[in-house]
Amino acid sequence: MKRFIGMLMFLTRIPIKANVGFDENFHKGMKFFTLIGAILGGGYIALSFLLLKVLDVKIASIVLMGAVILLTGGLHLDGLADSFDGLYSYRKKDKILEIMKDSRVGTNGLLAVLIYILLKINIFELFLDKNILIPIFFMPILGRLSIVIASYNARSPRKNGMGNIFIGKVSNFTLIFNIFIFILFNMILILYYRDYYFLSINLSFLIFLFLIVKLIKIHVYDIIDGITGDILGCICELSELFYLFYFLGGLKLFHYI
Repeated sequence: MKRFIGMLMFLTRIPIKANVGFDENFHKGMKFFTLIGAILGGGYIALSFLLLKVLDVKIASIVLMGAVILLTGGLHLDGLADSFDGLYSYRKKDKILEIMKDSRVGTNGLLAVLIYILLKINIFELFLDKNILIPIFFMPILGRLSIVIASYNARSPRKNGMGNIFIGKVSNFTLIFNIFIFILFNMILILYYRDYYFLSINLSFLIFLFLIVKLIKIHVYDIIDGITGDILGCICELSELFYLFYFLGGLKLFHYI
């Protein structure tokens, strides 16, 4: 329970009064990543139901995006901005790492976050308008799963850094357990909706997710010879966005919407 609460406090801004601290085994709490994603997803679903009752869909999608940022503290958005600032500054490795560590946001990072938020708001609007909330629930689950996948068998270009708590410290059990939790929630989805089409989209994306993470890691390794905490945050955000597009594409492909 201590590990779970510690990770919940680290990954979210849900107000919890507990002093769990960090220790050398803090990374073991990564087995709860997809479960914490499900807690966030459940909160997004509950909020979506409420927003659709009182607000226009366009406004509801903006408020939902704001809630997503507030509930996560913008933790991974910061990683997205820092990653784009550093990786695409076209400097040498040491300078890139220095830029990524800088708390200030540059032009690349600002544009990346702005485009990312606008895309998400518009996709949220499409789903809320059709009252399709399944992808909104699974989005944070897959985002946190992507961090686990990215950290597995990985290395860091820094001797010290927040990301080093997780990078290269994911066991086979942690990876498999997170995948199991994702599949478990999909089984629950089938029991509730009795629609195998949604299941096929989610499970096929799981394969796609491994490919996405692999390609991003190859790209980043070519530039800075490893991944950092900022890169993990960037991977989380990009994986969520890719999933929303993938789900939307699946629905349109078979004329579901």
